Amino acid sequence: MPSPAVPRPDTRNAAPLDPRRWIVLAILSGSLLLIAMDTTILNVAFPSLVSDLQPGSVEQLWIIDVYALALSGLLVTAGALGDRFGRKRILLSGFVIFALASVLAVLATEAWHVIAARALLGVGGAAIMPSTLSILRHVFVDARERALAYAVWAAVFGGGMAIGPVVGGLLVKDFGWQSAFLLNLPIALLVITLGAWFLPESHSPRTGRWDWWGVSQSVVGMLALAAGIKQLGKSGFTNPLPWALLLLAAAALTVFVRRQLQLDSPLLQVRLFTNRSFSIAAASIFLGMVGMGAVLFLVTQWFQYGEGCTPLEAGIRLLPASLGLIVTSMVTPWLMQRFQIRHVLSCGLIVMTVGLALPWTLQRFADIGYPTFAVALAVLGMGVGIATAVASVTLMAATPAHEVGGAAAIEETCYELGAALGIAILGSVATALYRANLPSLELDGGTEQAVRGSVGEAAQAAQGIGGEAGRALLETASAAYTTAITPAFLIGAVLTLGVAFAARAWVPRDLHPTENVH
Repeated sequence: MPSPAVPRPDTRNAAPLDPRRWIVLAILSGSLLLIAMDTTILNVAFPSLVSDLQPGSVEQLWIIDVYALALSGLLVTAGALGDRFGRKRILLSGFVIFALASVLAVLATEAWHVIAARALLGVGGAAIMPSTLSILRHVFVDARERALAYAVWAAVFGGGMAIGPVVGGLLVKDFGWQSAFLLNLPIALLVITLGAWFLPESHSPRTGRWDWWGVSQSVVGMLALAAGIKQLGKSGFTNPLPWALLLLAAAALTVFVRRQLQLDSPLLQVRLFTNRSFSIAAASIFLGMVGMGAVLFLVTQWFQYGEGCTPLEAGIRLLPASLGLIVTSMVTPWLMQRFQIRHVLSCGLIVMTVGLALPWTLQRFADIGYPTFAVALAVLGMGVGIATAVASVTLMAATPAHEVGGAAAIEETCYELGAALGIAILGSVATALYRANLPSLELDGGTEQAVRGSVGEAAQAAQGIGGEAGRALLETASAAYTTAITPAFLIGAVLTLGVAFAARAWVPRDLHPTENVH
């Protein structure tokens, strides 16, 4: 029975249902799946690409990072463009760019070709992602159906990130690194064809001139923020470069926010954050991705270097996370209809906390192996599925209809930067603990320095040494790494637990997922 505190929506004057809405959801889900998979699929294809094109160390960093940098930097601008010029038009334009960039990557013969293609992929992805949520808000006028559509959206995004390495491993094994980009073409062409036919056009009326100063401030600030976070993860806390980038980001984004508050027709309505439900929903998505991003990265390293798995085997071992996320995302709309939304959101965050804290807790009593991590991944995925689905519904329900493009850009920024920050901060913590846990090693100076650099370098050094000595070195490094990553997960658990208490205390009791809050 529904809770008496949760009123049933009045549907007497409801807008007519769009008969295309489920087809639209399928098209947009395919769009989002492609973008989500592209954030992780290159992790598997990368060794083959490096072997073929022989990029330098700086070029390798750009190949990995430029996609997320372009995507993060342009999300706010792309959301505002969709509101002003049409969300369908911007989404289909994004897919044209995405398809063109994929062709350029497949034909690449130099490292800079791949860098340019990955940058274009990020531009296309930035045009696609905010439009998906905005179009869903426009098409699904029945609020209960809209909650289900948002849950599907969250499940597709999280699941796509998790299955990207599996799909990439299957393709790259037989068809080479180009297949990771070639996969984009048929999906992009299908979405363009079906989208042109089925997707409705929608706008958000805006007056005034286009805010070029706001665009430049937003792009500079978001690029510097994403780059600073990534550099922090690579070079640690002592390097001044990431701090300089983060300082530039803080300055640019502060100026951007102050400017947006003064404009009658801002590029982004930053006053959305004055709504506590909106802010807590955004924080839930952000911290959910902090934990998920860090765990997927660190556990994948543990599978490959500690357990000797191939990239494909490591990807398959991550499936408990994606399965848990998808299942609970689909159940969450049912939960939101029967319980107060603040209870469902806080419970999802608590389940996430359990998943993050479980390896560290069990390590206090015994050595841990894959069964422990499999259970932790499944529990974490379940919590992320509940929390992000509820948070997506809450965030969009707390947004006025004419500001959905900006809200969608904020949500996707939380996804992208949350995952990057999890890898950067928690990954750096894990690296520092790994070095602290390594005993004294009777190796030459260069080899010992490499072993202490990372578990990946330790695995390469052990392979070079070979024999019993190499196996002993790898076991030592693996044990140190296993001990190091679980406290990093625990930090993530503390963060999600804090947001769970905030959600329980500050999300209004009478907030219903099928009612807008203005």
